[in-house]
Amino acid sequence: MTRFGPLLALALVLAPPLGVSWTSADETQSSPSLPGLSPAPPRGTGSDAAPRGGQPPQGPSSQPAKPGESAQADAPHSRADTLNELYARLASSKDPEETAGLIGAIDRLELESGSDAGDLLMARAIAAMGAKDYDVALALLDKLVDLHPEWAEAWNKRATARFLADDERGSMADIAHVLKLEPRHIGALSGLGAILEREGFRDDALRAYQRALQIAPQLESLKNSVDRLSKAVQGEDL
Repeated sequence: MTRFGPLLALALVLAPPLGVSWTSADETQSSPSLPGLSPAPPRGTGSDAAPRGGQPPQGPSSQPAKPGESAQADAPHSRADTLNELYARLASSKDPEETAGLIGAIDRLELESGSDAGDLLMARAIAAMGAKDYDVALALLDKLVDLHPEWAEAWNKRATARFLADDERGSMADIAHVLKLEPRHIGALSGLGAILEREGFRDDALRAYQRALQIAPQLESLKNSVDRLSKAVQGEDL
């Protein structure tokens, strides 16, 4: 059994109790996923889908500003604002279909680097993972994390590539970095849980899945993982 030591503690501490893939909705047909993880839900549609660039269309206000109104009322949302709104809706969602749409919108927004070069490198890295050419994927993702060190999804995809290339310690290190940048990242938490479960750390795997489920309470694959491991852990305690 692999002993992750400080990496395990760091990854779990960085994921707050109320804070979302390893695989985005756009990749489920071309990129392999971790053992035990269901494919990501389909893209969101209609009001659930975030437009490219993470900013909803803005037009001139049809009503003149009233005296004393804040000028911020007409300001366009930032990418961070849009993500915060999507995560808030996800946490309060009571419908699995709405949850799937919201996760799809979040996935697409998280996949955008903000630069053409970053988006191109990401597309090539995802294609290389889909072709199981992990050496090429890792070389591209190394460039990505250097180019965009604050982009959580670049680290997340490298965590995926490292896992697929049988580098679990490297994958855990990247997951810890993802959760430092974006503690709500469902895929990173799910990936963390999958690695821990595979290595026999059931209690810690359950904690990771439970934290992800707090972020997306209606995600069926997480419900199943929590239920399965809860029963297994309770059986061990008897």
